[in-house]
Amino acid sequence: MLIDKEMLDALSEEARKSPRVRMGKDMRTSVADQSQRMLNAMEPGTEVAIHRHTKTTETVAVIRGKVRQKYYNEKGQLVREDVIGSGGACPFNIVPKISLHTTECLEPGTIIFDCKDGVYEPLAPEDIMQNE
Repeated sequence: MLIDKEMLDALSEEARKSPRVRMGKDMRTSVADQSQRMLNAMEPGTEVAIHRHTKTTETVAVIRGKVRQKYYNEKGQLVREDVIGSGGACPFNIVPKISLHTTECLEPGTIIFDCKDGVYEPLAPEDIMQNE
């Protein structure tokens, strides 16, 4: 599969039209793949819910644009944030297993590629931090 400018532009257009102002594209070749690979087009105003992955680290690469990765402790307090962007000094980030984190889009047309080990499993409710 070729990931070219036309594919990325189309995905960004879908994100702009989405109520969540983001759109994912599953990059696995089958549901039986032993790894998870996804393109995620994001627009400013979207932020992924604070969550954690209990079985794997997550690798995030910014293909276009810029994001802020935020990390939280178990009490929901922000403990660290990193800005990563394409073409910059830091276009990749490794999110450690069990780390509560979120991704905030900082620039229009942002697209990230993220991957995780293992077959896809939806997040369990206890792995998503609820806003109170």
